[in-house]
Amino acid sequence: MCSYLLIGFWYTRAQAGKAATKAFLINKIGDVFLLTGISVIGLSFHSLEFGTVGALVGFYPSFIVESIAVLLFIGAVGKSAQVGLHTLLPDAMEGPTPVSALIHAATMVTAGVFLLIRCSFIFEYAPRILIVVALCGGLTALISGTIGAVQNDIKKIIAYSTCSQLGYMVLACGLSSYNLGLFHLFNHAFFKALLFLSAGSIIHVLNGEQDIRRMGGLSKLSPFIYINMSIASLSLAGFPFLAGFYSKDLIIESTNLQH
Repeated sequence: MCSYLLIGFWYTRAQAGKAATKAFLINKIGDVFLLTGISVIGLSFHSLEFGTVGALVGFYPSFIVESIAVLLFIGAVGKSAQVGLHTLLPDAMEGPTPVSALIHAATMVTAGVFLLIRCSFIFEYAPRILIVVALCGGLTALISGTIGAVQNDIKKIIAYSTCSQLGYMVLACGLSSYNLGLFHLFNHAFFKALLFLSAGSIIHVLNGEQDIRRMGGLSKLSPFIYINMSIASLSLAGFPFLAGFYSKDLIIESTNLQH
């Protein structure tokens, strides 16, 4: 509901209302699977406590554990905009830019990744599902990054980069490197928030213009924004000695080792 209200903040614009409704409905798809997964956990383990479920999960038949893992994973796909349910994220750009920074960096889309990390003890007993998780994360990273490369709207470019980075996090979880997934989630929050807030400043300076084909020469006009945008972009690209470099590099190394 909070995401719906934030995305649809400019309620007089039809496109903002449509984007808010779309985000709400796609989230509901994820929520249905998540609630079903929670219900199956409750019926199977007679408890919803992490400690109790973690202690018993190894003694249950694999089909029950795999069913729970699949349901929780689809819930995470809906929340964290993985391939198939990723369309909510670019459309969510209709909200004000600080809202985009909030949704992409710290709140809505990171919830699915955190769910995978928090329920890692269930996924570890469902190795076949972990392969699906890794494949989904890798595909999301590749497809979203490719789509972002041909966008013209500055906010949509950053939105697709968020999809791509979430793919990295899900890939790390699929490789059982949950610590690296959380590390990248934490690092990503900072440079993505800086990226969005810098983009918002650029849009404000250019009187609402969001098309990158009509931008250029802003380093002299707004040097402070230019520096912030450069630092955030380099960190996102994994430039050495910036935050994104450490977590992304570790995930790629982990993928190589698993291979």
